[in-house]
Amino acid sequence: MKTPVALLVEDEPDARIALARALRRDGIDCVEAADVATAIAASKAQSFDVAILDLVLGDDDVGGLSVLAALRDEAKALPVVLITAFADVDKLKRALNLGASFLLEKPFRARELVDTVRKLLADQRDLGALVATAVARAGLTDRETEVARLVLKGLPSLEIATVLGASDKTVRQHISRIYEKCGVSSRPEFFHYVFPF
Repeated sequence: MKTPVALLVEDEPDARIALARALRRDGIDCVEAADVATAIAASKAQSFDVAILDLVLGDDDVGGLSVLAALRDEAKALPVVLITAFADVDKLKRALNLGASFLLEKPFRARELVDTVRKLLADQRDLGALVATAVARAGLTDRETEVARLVLKGLPSLEIATVLGASDKTVRQHISRIYEKCGVSSRPEFFHYVFPF
């Protein structure tokens, strides 16, 4: 099984080292960053299974939100834990709107973070299992499966075409066949077919 990799963004060196050590001890690999630029560069260089972002990075009191917005451009479904000692309502709303999965208020124990990350990773695997089951049930081809996964990530057909190096028309044909095989006629119905809850 692949070792999960976390992006840990924390500007306070002692806290970052301690949290990274706890994650690694629990079998979660870790890429560390202390500022917005380093974190965004890391997100462009590789993919992550989870991100842990401090809200305040140095003098930037919304640095974590800047990283979160950049991560959403790279990976829309990435689970993100926001950590902060300054949880004002406006910033929390912005974090939720950007898709933060969980908030941990400082001070917290490293074990709490590890447990939160493990739960988010397990939830991701559960979703992955639902997708795999739905794909198998519908009898999708490998190419249709690729397209279906991108549809489920919320990408429009033009973006899917760009990602796969195909024409928009071809992607739309794949989507029509996927819907036909699944017995649905729209994206919302397809989501419900895959995630029936």
